[in-house]
Amino acid sequence: MFPASRLVREREHFSRSVMVSVAVSKVGKTSIVFVEPGAKVNSDYYCTRVLGQGLLPDITAKYGRYRWTLQQDGAPSHMARNTIAYLRRQNITFIEPDMWPCNSPDLNPVDYAIWGPGAWRSACTMVESSRTWNN
Repeated sequence: MFPASRLVREREHFSRSVMVSVAVSKVGKTSIVFVEPGAKVNSDYYCTRVLGQGLLPDITAKYGRYRWTLQQDGAPSHMARNTIAYLRRQNITFIEPDMWPCNSPDLNPVDYAIWGPGAWRSACTMVESSRTWNN
């Protein structure tokens, strides 16, 4: 047998990540919606958990008297027929997938409003706090 100090140790191939969703406008930001670890974010999960139980109630509460339009990106759960039908049933004004701009960080307000300098530090603290409360 080989001594333990000579054995190759495996490490995780991918870093741990946290998936979140948030809405941003000139009026302000919604609360961050955390996707459950290991969840498959398909159209059903996105419509039920992220939109229905997370973003849309918060958007309505914060921006109710303002007219607003939902802009998404090209994630498969955003482009799914089921998601588009859900948004129409909920009477949400949104930018249709064929009208979305090409992938440009300049057109993504979340990158500037949420993930600007120092935001990663606070997001990591929030995640660690969340893990402490959940354990």
